[in-house]
Amino acid sequence: MQFSESWLRTFVDPTLSTSALAELLTMSGLEVEQVAPVAAPFSGLVVGKILSVAPHPNADKLRVCEVDAGGGAPLRIVCGAPNVAVGLKVPCAKEGARLPGPTPEKFLEIGVAIMRGVQSQGMLCSARELGLSEDQSGLLVLHTEAPAGSDLRKALDLDDHIFMVKLTPNRADCLSMLGIAREVAALAQTALRAPAIVPVATSIADTFPVSITATRGCGRFTGRVIRGVRADAATPDWMRQRLERSGQRSISALVDVTNYVMLELGRPLHVYDFGKLRGGINVRNARVGETLTLLNEQTVTLDEEVLVIADDSGPIGLAGIMGGDGTKADLDSRDVFLEAAFFYPEAIAGRSRRFNFSSDAAHRFERGVDFENNRDGIERATALILEICGGSAGPVTDVVATLPARPPVRMRTARAQKVLGIAVSADQIGE
Repeated sequence: MQFSESWLRTFVDPTLSTSALAELLTMSGLEVEQVAPVAAPFSGLVVGKILSVAPHPNADKLRVCEVDAGGGAPLRIVCGAPNVAVGLKVPCAKEGARLPGPTPEKFLEIGVAIMRGVQSQGMLCSARELGLSEDQSGLLVLHTEAPAGSDLRKALDLDDHIFMVKLTPNRADCLSMLGIAREVAALAQTALRAPAIVPVATSIADTFPVSITATRGCGRFTGRVIRGVRADAATPDWMRQRLERSGQRSISALVDVTNYVMLELGRPLHVYDFGKLRGGINVRNARVGETLTLLNEQTVTLDEEVLVIADDSGPIGLAGIMGGDGTKADLDSRDVFLEAAFFYPEAIAGRSRRFNFSSDAAHRFERGVDFENNRDGIERATALILEICGGSAGPVTDVVATLPARPPVRMRTARAQKVLGIAVSADQIGE
């Protein structure tokens, strides 16, 4: 499980340093394999806004830019990046700034330079020059509300750390930010601030029929129609940043929302283009010889041991593993169907490996996903979709087949105290 410290601290914020927090998790059984800074220790960089771009008098590939770097007169900076343009906010290294060098101990100090006869009072930077990624195709374009002249590290929350936690298969509850936060809250005796799940008000009556034939593989299937979305809307910076620091690539607003809720609540989701669905959804076992082209463009041949999501046209997804390419929501989608389901681990385990790939959803379903948070996942994702992409939500369809029993755990307080060697009250055990 990979996540950023700053995201974790929005859930629970113990008075512990980064290293002490890592030690606490490791000693509790959640082995922290690595803690790495988000960015190299550069300094002196600010948010710069490009005010004007003019040709360089002595070089075809260079441009002379006027840059608002906060306070005083604009800086004149010579730049050769192909994407330089008026109005962009980009990292600006002013005179005296220090950029990452060839080794952690060495820095590249920025000063005033003469470039082909024109004075340059700083440097506009790419992501690679800041050590943030290997992308050197152009300037790092900043999508931030921070004003020109703001400290770049604060504007992009670069004084953050990435935690890499190694989980044993029995700790599927910690394959989410909420799960990790619960553990930290209990260990550090600190308040937990879980995301507030508020049911979204419905404004349309549209539903889509759902049935479960393979009740031994799928115990619950929850869905909702959302119409009139703007699927090409931009993913907010805060969401893109949290996804990227969790090892997820930003794809599109709709897909990013489903990935975000999976990481936040441990609830895998899938979003379909509603206009591509036919008849109704049925969770069933595949039939021998059926084929399906997946989102990864791989075409697989199925048999009766594979659980599928199907509509009247045939299989449209490998249940709990990956959706089909034919019904995916894309940038042109306007009406979507959002899915949250509970699949038994034994119905998912090993299936993706048969086809020589894996997925984040399969990794979770194989270990066990909470069947009580289907509706929470739908409501949380719906709220984010409406916030980012707009649209109108229909009522939630929640089909329950068979769910695992949850018998109460009986424990004697005296026995617990004897085994633990500490005084534990009945109220504490109940919590």
